[in-house]
Amino acid sequence: MSQLPIKRVVIVGGGTAGWLAAAVFARTMSASLQVRVVESEAIGTVGVGEATIPQIRNVNAFLGIDEDAMLRATSGTIKLAIEFNDWLRIGHSYLHAFGEVGLPLGPLPFQHYWLRSREQPAAADLWTYSLNAVAAKAHRMARIERIGNSPVAGPKYAFHFDAARYGRMLREYAEQRGAKRTEGKIVDVQLRGDDGFIDSIVLDSGERVEADLFIDCSGFRGLLIQQALGSELEDWRAWLPCDSALAVQSASTGTLRPYTQANARPAGWQWRIPLQHRTGNGHVYCSEYMSDDEAAALLLANLEGKPLGEPRLIRFGAGVRRRSWVRNCVAIGLAAGFLEPLESTAIHLAQSAISRLLAMFPDRGFDPAVIEDYNRKVSEEYTQVRDFLVLHFRATERRDTAFWRHCAALPAPEALARKLAIFEATGQIFRENEELFTEQSWLQVMIGQGIVPRRHHPVADNLPAEQLGEFLGNLAALIRGATDHMGSHERFIAEHCAAAAD
Repeated sequence: MSQLPIKRVVIVGGGTAGWLAAAVFARTMSASLQVRVVESEAIGTVGVGEATIPQIRNVNAFLGIDEDAMLRATSGTIKLAIEFNDWLRIGHSYLHAFGEVGLPLGPLPFQHYWLRSREQPAAADLWTYSLNAVAAKAHRMARIERIGNSPVAGPKYAFHFDAARYGRMLREYAEQRGAKRTEGKIVDVQLRGDDGFIDSIVLDSGERVEADLFIDCSGFRGLLIQQALGSELEDWRAWLPCDSALAVQSASTGTLRPYTQANARPAGWQWRIPLQHRTGNGHVYCSEYMSDDEAAALLLANLEGKPLGEPRLIRFGAGVRRRSWVRNCVAIGLAAGFLEPLESTAIHLAQSAISRLLAMFPDRGFDPAVIEDYNRKVSEEYTQVRDFLVLHFRATERRDTAFWRHCAALPAPEALARKLAIFEATGQIFRENEELFTEQSWLQVMIGQGIVPRRHHPVADNLPAEQLGEFLGNLAALIRGATDHMGSHERFIAEHCAAAAD
């Protein structure tokens, strides 16, 4: 057992990242660890992470949070997919659906049999073989483990929710398990003279707060990790050029799509996230190609319901900390890095960092080997997500605006270039290490963005044409039948998790 156990953890900044960290540590280490969150109501949070990916269900289950209760409390809805409109070309649409696409047959993944089927004139598109995609477009939802006795899994889903309400849920959870909250602005960070570790933070009230471990959840400011400890962002704007976003809520139109929409715009893209009580909207754009006023006008002109306020401007730069763990400080959430919200990864990246820190939890010796390995893993994860995002912008036929011409000419990071070259040549997709996005995710976005392999694996040719048609036809019919037996998304919400009227 360690002779120098961590006794006190101070989390600087609340929001989803801060209170998620507090909840996890209160859940796992409340008997031995004092958890304190220091935040200021005057500063507030970014609070636009309203779409998630399925991994959020893992942390909710770990914390013992009832899924339906969470959806009721946050006015949440179900997310089966993301719909990308006008990305490849204007008028084109495709889905990045969660879950499996098709079924492997023998030694080969499904895409090789589908690629072979495309040689026939009446071939179905890829998403015919995705239960999530078919259900999403039909606005249907049901919790089922699998379709009957078949090997086809049921829908894999995530959530749309009010991020501020989710943060309040996490705060209540953490405080019930012993976490303490302190209101106040930080006016000074005091470092130890001998080793440069953080000794304490000083609040505007004059209170001095000490800890063994500090977690920086202060958002873009990086109050501890950057301002006090000097860890800079690695700038990725050469690959991800958008640097601004305008967010606004709008009145619900009553259409509860079980998917997020990402609609390409002349200098970026616009999100649309349906909640039970309203719709979340935002316009992500590159300020080099569009002014803030133009961006706001375009956002407001493309709302489905009446705006419920004025658009809120958010400036950002894509990148990750060169070191997100420095001495006795770990940055989590936006303080660790930012990748634009195109694939709804912000909460997951915070969740992943918390899980990794828990697994590698230090003692007061802060072994450099542990810190180095943690930083390596964080950098690798952010880099892999970055490459997936770059794919959406770079693989486009659009040349209608200066922004899209710029995107089409973006350099491909080395790992992305290698993955694309292999897929175009062979139809194969190889997942790297603990990469977040699965082979099915890469497949859908590459096909959706117009990247089609030159050939399929020759083993797929060994299946007689009649058997191939039977295999694909039966699979499509199975998915259609399962979807037809699902209730509507609206019915699912009404029966399981309808929020009380505001």
